[in-house]
Formats: sequence, C-alpha cells, structure tokens
Amino acid sequence: MASGREKAYAYLKDTVLTDPAMQGEFLSEQDIADRIGVSRTPIREALLLLAAEDLVQLVPKRGARVAPLSGREISELMELRGIVERYAAQQVIGAERAPLQELGELLQQQRELNGPNQAKEFIAVDHLFHSTLVSAVGNRLLERHYDGLRSRQVRAGVVALYNQHGRQEAVLHEHQDILTALAAGDATAACAAIDSHLQSTLKVLLAG
Repeated sequence: MASGREKAYAYLKDTVLTDPAMQGEFLSEQDIADRIGVSRTPIREALLLLAAEDLVQLVPKRGARVAPLSGREISELMELRGIVERYAAQQVIGAERAPLQELGELLQQQRELNGPNQAKEFIAVDHLFHSTLVSAVGNRLLERHYDGLRSRQVRAGVVALYNQHGRQEAVLHEHQDILTALAAGDATAACAAIDSHLQSTLKVLLAG
C-alpha cells in the first residue's frame, strides 16, 4: 500500500502539475491534503521531492509554486526525446520487432479521446505511444531514463493542446506517419516522422 508521501507525490505529479491552469501558481498544502485524505506532512515531503526534480519552486514565506516550463527546458526536452526516440526506431526496425499492434491500438485510443475536456487523457496515451516504442528496444536503463521525462512530457503536451486549436488532430496524423514508417521498416522515414512530430510540438509550445 502506498505511503502518504507516495500518494501525495503521485497526485501532485500526475494531476496537479499537468493542469495548464496551475502553471506558475502557488499550491495550498491544506487543500491538497484535504483532496487526497492525508496530513500536510506527506504533502511537504512530496513537494521537497518535486523541488529536487525542478518541477516546483519553494519560495520562502510563500510556499510551493508550480514551475512553468521555460523555453530552454522545452527545447532541451524535445532534443532529448528526439535522440532517444530516433534511436529506438532504428533499433526496433533493425531487429524487426517494432510494436506495431500495440502502437496501432494506442493510436485508436487517441482517436476516441477527442475534445479539450479529454486533453489530459489524450496526452497520457500520447506518452504511452512513445514509451511503448522506447520499451520495445529492450534496454531497461534507456526505458527508465525516458520515463524520467514523463512529467515534463505530459505537461508540455497538455499545454500544447491548449495553445493551438486542432493540435489533437495534427498529433493523430503525426503518430500515423510514425507508425506507417515503422510498419514499412523504413528507419529513415521513421526518424523523419519523429523529428517532424517533435518540431511541430516545439513550435506550438514556443509560440504559446
């Protein structure tokens, strides 16, 4: 059973930090404690962990503030994702083990999550789409490293959907291009599709 700190950490990271309305806002420890049914102590402990990851800022006499993603952080996130995802595409194509069925099913799930009220669910599946490709390489250290980007990736994805009308539809087309290239066994096309997808996301985020 998860401890109070683990429960608070998961709630803050997966629910509060990914809410576009909370970017740059201060958090109420008591409000969060009441919402998840724990005392304020595990909330403080969770906030210290998140501060160590640069996901929240601890401001003296003010409390914890959700640290908005900077332009530099967004650019570095997309650059790092590109390195990992292109490598993954090359490896799974070379080994003929691209997870085509799993990716196809996730893409179909995304198609069914339409509209701004389902943005967080859409981006959660978006992360699964990319992490499934990375996991198929079979390198656990690489997988763990990529999973460490999850919170920032989900936050950036949700913000991108709110920044540009029609971004969900564009993401579906971009994911289809990646899947089509993987199915064709064309590593060059897969890498190009991944680059195009990440560059489109970056452009939306930096314009927001």
